[in-house]
Amino acid sequence: MKGKIRCSWCKDDNLLKDYHDNEWGKPILDDQKLFEILMLEIFQAGLSWKIILRKRKKFIEAFDNFNFKKIANYDNKKVKNLMRNRGIVRNKLKISATISNAICVLKIQKKEGKFYNYIKSLIQKKNQNKLAKRSFFVSKSIIKVLKNDGFTFIGPKILDSFLMSSGFINGHEKQCYRYSEI
Repeated sequence: MKGKIRCSWCKDDNLLKDYHDNEWGKPILDDQKLFEILMLEIFQAGLSWKIILRKRKKFIEAFDNFNFKKIANYDNKKVKNLMRNRGIVRNKLKISATISNAICVLKIQKKEGKFYNYIKSLIQKKNQNKLAKRSFFVSKSIIKVLKNDGFTFIGPKILDSFLMSSGFINGHEKQCYRYSEI
């Protein structure tokens, strides 16, 4: 996309440009893909998104394509294997959060039908989806519900990034060529 103006966070890096142009901000309806994006956002905490993108294939392999049904049944042996996997971010708290969050998604699916519907309803219930450029405030109000429903290692910044990357909220800068697409 030569000559197009992009969001400032990706201008100087081809990996980030590709992610921006082809994935970031496009609506995701698939629960497994939503779970993947949320977990990658959790693993990114304290690191750069570029690190996570570089390790993404290894994450997908290590976490069974982010199949939350499988992840919900991970045992201590699997956790130990993940902690030895140099291809991913080896943080025990984040790995444990991935397992407990997989269990949460399964519970939500039983109750709501789809994880996507759950997230969308949280945004609509808070009646703040109009605040696209103030997504941090949307995230802050939704975090309490997520934590009450059992989600761990999640805060407003992680949720904010997730909501923008998965297309629930338009996070593109106004000058970005993709701003009006979403």
